[in-house]
Amino acid sequence: MPGKSPWKMAVGATAIALLAAGCGGGGSDDSSSTSNTVVIGIGEPQHLIPTNTTESNGAEVLDALFYPLVNFDSDNNPVTVAAESITSAKNNTVWTVKLKSGFTFSNGEAVTSDNYINAWNYGAYGPNGQGASYFFEKIKGYADMQSVDPDGEEGAQKAPEPKAKTLSGLAKVDDTTFTVTLSAPFAGWESVMGYTAFLPLPKAAWASDGVIADGFEDAIIGNGPFKLKGKWEHDSQLVVEKVADFKGTVPKVDGITYKIYQDQQAEYADLVAGNVDVQTQIPIESLAQASADLGDRFKKSANSVFQFVGFPTFQKEFQDVRVRKAISMAINRQEITDQIFLGSQTPATSFVSPVVAGYRPDTCGANCVYNPTEAKALYTAAKGPSEIKITYNVDGNHKAWVDATCNQIKASLGVNCTGVGEPKFADLLAKVEKKENVGLIRLGWVMDYPLMENYLGPLYSTDGSSNYYGYSNSTFDNLVKEGSAAATPEEAIKKWQAAEDILAEDMPVIPLRVGQNVYGYSEKVSSVNVDLFQKVDLYKIEVVS
Repeated sequence: MPGKSPWKMAVGATAIALLAAGCGGGGSDDSSSTSNTVVIGIGEPQHLIPTNTTESNGAEVLDALFYPLVNFDSDNNPVTVAAESITSAKNNTVWTVKLKSGFTFSNGEAVTSDNYINAWNYGAYGPNGQGASYFFEKIKGYADMQSVDPDGEEGAQKAPEPKAKTLSGLAKVDDTTFTVTLSAPFAGWESVMGYTAFLPLPKAAWASDGVIADGFEDAIIGNGPFKLKGKWEHDSQLVVEKVADFKGTVPKVDGITYKIYQDQQAEYADLVAGNVDVQTQIPIESLAQASADLGDRFKKSANSVFQFVGFPTFQKEFQDVRVRKAISMAINRQEITDQIFLGSQTPATSFVSPVVAGYRPDTCGANCVYNPTEAKALYTAAKGPSEIKITYNVDGNHKAWVDATCNQIKASLGVNCTGVGEPKFADLLAKVEKKENVGLIRLGWVMDYPLMENYLGPLYSTDGSSNYYGYSNSTFDNLVKEGSAAATPEEAIKKWQAAEDILAEDMPVIPLRVGQNVYGYSEKVSSVNVDLFQKVDLYKIEVVS
């Protein structure tokens, strides 16, 4: 998922999951008026319907409002949360999900199998245009829910209605049990169900079958430990309060204000002043002073962020792979991580994060090695464009490194390069989804679930949920699918590694950096941890008495 997102795109300098981060927020701080509440800074979410939430700001909020089927332990193994058990049969093709009894949504509705089945069907149905629809692809019947025109082109403007409106692979056994039948075996399916797309929705979400009620997203109702207080105040804040008698793990705080920022430096100023309790990504400009400002409240921890720049391969000037390789070789990653990020990030030389099994260093090869001489020769031979622009989201604190990257490209290739800022990550994604000419696309990824496949399928498969650059390679697609269908994790990794090797040949994106959480918190709170998904652990954070 974009990171701070994380396509979850990572929006802060993670993401879409892509990493979105945030701005000087406004509005009253209802939650902080009581003593046992905290304020966490985020950027403006793009969406809050789970099947449409593919960036890290929205995922952060959903983490408070919902209770997932599974979460992950310190070794990245799935552990059941809302599920009592998840078992597989028939070579990992048929999965049975048994829900814990007694759980309700915050409006009092009982959580049942139907809540999952209806939400997943809505997410998978092509005409609904849900950003995370891709994640249901492995369930039997998904293809029949997609629009295909008479010429076979998926998603055509005047395409007929899909053959089906529900996934044939979903079946209710009873109120607390349902089965998921996949189109092909996938040993890692339990981990996939930990992603936000697989959260349930209450009956109150629906105006009619398959139709989300007007206004539901701004007053969303979940099955988690917190509930929304009032409505989503766009570009200002979301306030959540603890659900009484919650049946699961109970957080130590009574409420959270998610204060929305479009400027990470403004957020940092609020952190130092005690107006924000947690900032999950300290801005670049404040790294040098953060230790003095915050003392031992300035922290670092591992995360799964992968920062990169995508080529709009649907544009003629970037269709020659030599152009893409040359631009990558024109960038001195080490210099930027040292001088801009002060060593808080590491140069990326592969297409997946080191935190997942199957990672190999230097899979990008010479394409990710700074070589201005070779870059210039290759670019000249390919007759690359004389003008390059890199579009980024201003709310993610990217200007400094984008400008530095452009300066390196200018010096190496002898072309003009400019950084173009979009106010919010959501604005950038909207333009990219419409294939507007934004040039190279600043993106980041926070894993949705801890499998190597999550760094490949969603980002580079022809129909990947976060393939914003139009890349398509049938051999790559097939290797990803073959890995998913492999009998063992070891066999799966071999296929996925072969798929990653194709990326090094085609270079649809430029790997830039792998990150870590560089965060801070106020004197008001303790036990603050930001995890691999760039989210605050809401079950550990507490107010200092």
